[in-house]
Amino acid sequence: MAENLFIDTRGACAEGVAFTEAVVNGLAQGGGLYVPTAIPEMEIDEICDLAHVPYAQRASRVYRAFGIDLPEAEIDALCERAYGDNFDDERVAPVVSLDDSTHILELWHGPTSAFKDMALQCLPLFFSASARKLRAEGKLGVEHMILVATSGDTGKAALAGFSGVEGVSIGVMYPDGGVSDIQFKQMATQRGDNVVVWGVAGNFDDCQTGAKNVFKDSAFADRLEADYGIALSSANSINWGRLMPQIVYYVSAYAELVAKGALRAGDEVDVCVPTGNFGNILAAYYAKRMGCPIRMLLCASNENRVLTDFINTGTYDISERPFVKTPTPSMDILVSSNLERQLFELTGRDSDAIRGWMEDLATEKRFRIDRDTFQAVRAHLVADSVDNETCLDAIRDAHERYGYLMDPHTAVAYKAACNLRSDDVPVIIASTAHWAKFGDNVYRALHGLKPTDPLPADVAALTGCQLNALIASETGGSDVPTGLAELDGLPIRFTEVIEGGTECIEEALIEYLSKR
Repeated sequence: MAENLFIDTRGACAEGVAFTEAVVNGLAQGGGLYVPTAIPEMEIDEICDLAHVPYAQRASRVYRAFGIDLPEAEIDALCERAYGDNFDDERVAPVVSLDDSTHILELWHGPTSAFKDMALQCLPLFFSASARKLRAEGKLGVEHMILVATSGDTGKAALAGFSGVEGVSIGVMYPDGGVSDIQFKQMATQRGDNVVVWGVAGNFDDCQTGAKNVFKDSAFADRLEADYGIALSSANSINWGRLMPQIVYYVSAYAELVAKGALRAGDEVDVCVPTGNFGNILAAYYAKRMGCPIRMLLCASNENRVLTDFINTGTYDISERPFVKTPTPSMDILVSSNLERQLFELTGRDSDAIRGWMEDLATEKRFRIDRDTFQAVRAHLVADSVDNETCLDAIRDAHERYGYLMDPHTAVAYKAACNLRSDDVPVIIASTAHWAKFGDNVYRALHGLKPTDPLPADVAALTGCQLNALIASETGGSDVPTGLAELDGLPIRFTEVIEGGTECIEEALIEYLSKR
């Protein structure tokens, strides 16, 4: 493909920009999200051939197909660096089959044991390469501060990916009290001179909305550039550079299943994804657009079922919706940013419609799509939600039935897949985190406790690492990754909690930059 330009979902950019500019900018002018002008197509033989090369080369081939403005040799080298011995399985994203038609795509073999590593071991390298290219061309004269809102896993993965990257600092915000002990310690113990972490008094939507408002504050952007030589950018999945690596693993999984004889080339599969911000399932949609034989996308929600309700009704409404804390905190999200990209594609790229709906969401906390767009949604997506108790039951069921231990997010997808799938179509279930990131609720599940039940006093007294060791012992060989097992021995570096408003976030950024 010739060089592919990127346009924005709200039609605010007069011209398309190259991949390198889209990655460095993060968010498009006017608040829209970047999407490629053209979606490349791969023949089924090309997809299946990916099974015969290492994962890094699979990623490189997908990147090349998108026509990004970096030399092919550099793309190859960056992908080799991204997917190497930093993953604890040489297959990087292996597929484990529970039975002949139920397949688990394990996305948690990276350094932070969550699927976000699949993109965030890659994005920092492409970000740095993009910035170098733009500086060489005289298009860039600043360094960057990456600002990330996280519901738990993105934060650590972004910190690990950007730590030590030249010309880049990174600040991460997480909802105070809204992440697991393991997730908190992963972020709070992060090494590196270019990293900072803040708890936010509120939920993830407060973090995400605050971050978006900071990005839209032009006066603040001018101040950062004038006083500190800094521009803000994003590593959330609003950045196309975060989203594109996720496309790779769905194409890769299909090739793996054909190679092992679980599918014949061209057979359709369903893909079930536990999702809150909609990025992971959107990547499966783009894989489908590229030619991967995906029949339906199964959207799995927890009790914060805003996406399930939207897919089933065509109305996105958070005006009076309570925010529920669940055993799956990475899905505790009411404002799903990447849905904007999905609707842009399903409206035939109607930026006027997208801009109107996003304005309705911002002002009225709801919007309703038109009939044609709703029919397009239903042609690709079905959805179900799983309540907290059923989520824990699913962990126990999968372990008893298959001897497979999964985390609560994966369990939501496993149960939704059972409810939604067609009997004659195999399903790939995206497993988004190692079980040991959520040991407290895995323990509850295995011992028949309800989500609201307190842990036994002796168990509650354990640290997250100690609890994981207990679960591993009880389940007979469920190994805990080294990066999680060693957390108790690392010093806590970051404990500050700030308010989630735009002004408070900006003050925290200035304080950090002033001390560098």
